[in-house]
Amino acid sequence: MGFAPSPAKPPRAENLVDMKKTIIRTGLETLYFSGMHHWMRPLLGGVGAILTLHHVRPPRDEAFQPNRLLEVTPVFLERLLRRLKRSRLDVITLDEMYRRFIENDFKRRFVCITADDGYKDFKRWAHPLFRQYELPYAMYIPTSFPDRIGELWWLALEYVVARNDRIGMVINGEQQYFDARSVREKRELYDAIYGYLRSMKTEDAVRKTVRDLCATYRVDIPEICRDLCMDWEEIAEMADDPLVTIGAHTVNHMMLKKVASDATVRAEMEMSRSVIEAALGKRPEHLAYPVGDPTSAGPREFRIASDLGFKTAVTTRPGVLFKAHADHLTALPRLSLNGEYQKQRYVKVLMSGAGTAFWNRFRRVSAA
Repeated sequence: MGFAPSPAKPPRAENLVDMKKTIIRTGLETLYFSGMHHWMRPLLGGVGAILTLHHVRPPRDEAFQPNRLLEVTPVFLERLLRRLKRSRLDVITLDEMYRRFIENDFKRRFVCITADDGYKDFKRWAHPLFRQYELPYAMYIPTSFPDRIGELWWLALEYVVARNDRIGMVINGEQQYFDARSVREKRELYDAIYGYLRSMKTEDAVRKTVRDLCATYRVDIPEICRDLCMDWEEIAEMADDPLVTIGAHTVNHMMLKKVASDATVRAEMEMSRSVIEAALGKRPEHLAYPVGDPTSAGPREFRIASDLGFKTAVTTRPGVLFKAHADHLTALPRLSLNGEYQKQRYVKVLMSGAGTAFWNRFRRVSAA
């Protein structure tokens, strides 16, 4: 397995996580205050960028928030939209981005804004801001979420750890128990189990492990979906706004690379598109891969999305867009608006291409 804790204590994963955050924050600060991002932008900034959001809501008081990276505040988003509205960047739709790539029209740099999963808080807090500034965005919907049967397993795991002081799980066929009394112990345990789940070879193994934990500790997985995700009526209301593009995000929010069957991967993409078309009356032409990092989507998934006729498909591989991405429109990178780094100067550094260039070792396209 991915970690081997003692029966009483998990490993000190929190120290490594905090160290990584510190390194990233230091790098972003250095690039900004040195001015390097300004002079590197003409070389590394490409033709545009795609930004990623998940939750948008006011900050919460809980000390244990292992998924805080997936949420930003309305204040942060409002400042970003105001700055983009006043900038020389074109804020455009995915269809317009596709047109520019096909027609090789890169006279002006652009940005697309995307949101994954279809959370209720996005409708409440983010959508009014986009309307206020008259800026378009895209929302990718996993159809099991508005169907109220989605498994948000990363949040289910958070609930298990948050609500219990001692947690047992079967590891290598043996029941083991771990303390989770303090916030620190909870953070360490969550990170360790999350890393263990992500290291599993199949999506089925991930889901089974989380279902077993939730059954033992009485966490209702569908209830999480009902509480946090929009239903079809709410999504239809959003889709009626000309500023909003609805995209596909598979049916079950699977890490597709962990699914062995090509037919299943194809069905996840195609059925998601068909269900959205039946519910909203418009066929999605754009796709986002769930999770979207190299362990979750790769060349097979990029090929299948292209074969199915999606105009574009986005990953969560970090990076800006270059002209060369015209040959890889189903393997596009995005820049995550991470809740741990809610400063406008960090967004400036990321959109300059400087930060992700170092991460990508100066490779412009990552499609392998």
